[in-house]
Parts: sequence; structure tokens; C-alpha cells
Amino acid sequence: MSDTAKNNLRGVAFALAAFAIFSTHDVIVKVLGLSYSTFQIIFFGVLFSFPLVMLMLMRDTTKGNLLPRHPWWTALRTVSAMISGICVFFAFSALPMAQVYAIIFTMPLLITVLSIPILGESVGPHRWGAVAVGLIGVIVVLRPGGAELGLGHLAALTGAFFGALAAIIVRKIGHEERSAVLLLYPMMANFLVMAAAMPFVYEPIHIESLGLQGLMAFFAFVGGLCLIQAYKSGDAAIVAPMQYSQMIWAAIYGGLFFGEVPDTVTWIGAGIIIASGLYIVIRENFGGTSANRPVVSTKSRVGTPTSPRVQMLQSLVRRSAKRAV
Repeated sequence: MSDTAKNNLRGVAFALAAFAIFSTHDVIVKVLGLSYSTFQIIFFGVLFSFPLVMLMLMRDTTKGNLLPRHPWWTALRTVSAMISGICVFFAFSALPMAQVYAIIFTMPLLITVLSIPILGESVGPHRWGAVAVGLIGVIVVLRPGGAELGLGHLAALTGAFFGALAAIIVRKIGHEERSAVLLLYPMMANFLVMAAAMPFVYEPIHIESLGLQGLMAFFAFVGGLCLIQAYKSGDAAIVAPMQYSQMIWAAIYGGLFFGEVPDTVTWIGAGIIIASGLYIVIRENFGGTSANRPVVSTKSRVGTPTSPRVQMLQSLVRRSAKRAV
């Protein structure tokens, strides 16, 4: 086996481990969502995430302050990341895990569309066709007229859109903005907004639930580190599709903890969405028509309040490694 093949296999193994950990994180989100409001879950999740992120930020030797070089883009990304996190957390509390994942998997489609006005990316007929097919998959999952659509479905779609917007903004300004800025601003915004909402939604929290909050933050952090290692080891086009393994975990965890068994229609819709996303990744990596490779470069996982985007953590790890050398 060649070194490239070994590295890709190592990257796949780390990616599968990362998304298994992220799925476990999402189970905790869903469990807590049965008893507490989304705002309260995010508040304590961010509170527990701060020490872990600060440990990495302390090793960032980049000179400069915390004032953004692109304040308007940073503000838009901060708001987008906050909306995405709130919506995704709420969706997990309201919908079966498989449905949430299937809808979130539309992010490559949305990133492809958003890359046109934001990155100036040229999208050809092949990728437009993949976007159209993916939207058909969304319609299959939502099955309008065949099942009652609720706030959970709207939240998942909104979370996917704003998650894609936050990702594409990072792709635009990430090479110029400090990772500390891109990490801390959304966390601080989430903390302040959730703190303002706490007097209206707070429920006394049990010690077991507090422990789950800490475990949720820990899983998000460890999953992020595993995903960083995956992208360091293997090619992005090989690692990125491993996100779709979360559908398997959704079936396992959903059935084990919540009595959720994805029906045939959900599997068909998810399969269509996944196929369209894979096609876009293949076109970006091997088609030679994409200058920016926006989908391949987004590091797969949608950012949440407890799980910052992997690009930020990856940048900090890279700087820490240089410092150690």
C-alpha cells in the first residue's frame, strides 16, 4: 500500500471517529432538549467550552489585537453562526436525528450557491444539476402534504443555510482574520444573547444535566481535534464525505435512545442529498472547474455554539505546532 493510500486510510479512520463523537454530542443535545430550552442548553454549553478553547488560544502566538480586519464580514458571520447554532440545537430537540442530519447535509449545496456572490465562484451546469437534485432530496425528506411540517423542519433548514453562510465567509476572510477573532466573537455573542434570555427560560438544572453539559462541550472539542487530524492525514476530498456516516449513527442512536427508526422515505431523500453532495465534492476536487473549492474547504461539520468550525481550531493547532518546533 502506498504512503498516500495509508494517509488517506488514516484520515478516514480519524474522520469516522470524529463524526461518531459528534453524533454522541448531538444525542446529548437532544436529551437535554427534552427538559431545557435551547437558550439554556447553549448558555451552559458555551460556558463549559470557554476553558477548552482558551487553552488553545493561549498558545496562539500571532501578533495583533482582537479587532477584526473585516468588521462587517465578521459581524455577519457571528450572527450567522449564532442563528445556525440555535436552529440546529432546536431541530435536534424537535425532530428525529436522521431527519436533522439529512437536512443539514444540504450544506454543500447551499455553499455551492453562496460561493457565487461571495467568492465569485463560477458554477457550471454539472454542479447546478447536483444542486437541483439535492433540492429534490430535501423535498423527499420533508414530504410536503404527506407529513406535518413544523418549526423543527424550518429550524433545520435555517440552520443549514446560516451554517453554510458562516462557512463561506470563513473561506473568504479566514486567511486574513486571526483565528482568535473568528473563534471568540461567535462564542461571546452566543454567551451574551443566551444570558439575556436566561431570566425568561431558565429551569433549575440537575447535577446530572450539568454533567451532560460539560460532557457535551468535551465531545465537541475532542471531535474537532479528531477531524483536524483527519484533514492533516488524508486528502480533503476523501475525508469530507465521511460526515455522511452520521446517518448510520442517527439510526443506531435514534433507535437505542429515542425509539426513532428512519422510514424508507427519509433514507431515500437522504440518499439523494448525499449523492448530490458527493458529486459536488468530486467536481470541485477532480473536475478542474473550481478555483476556490468552497465545499471541500469547509471541513464538513456545521459549526455549533459548543463546536467551533474546524478551520479555526486547525489554524490554532498549526500555529502551536510551529511554536513547539
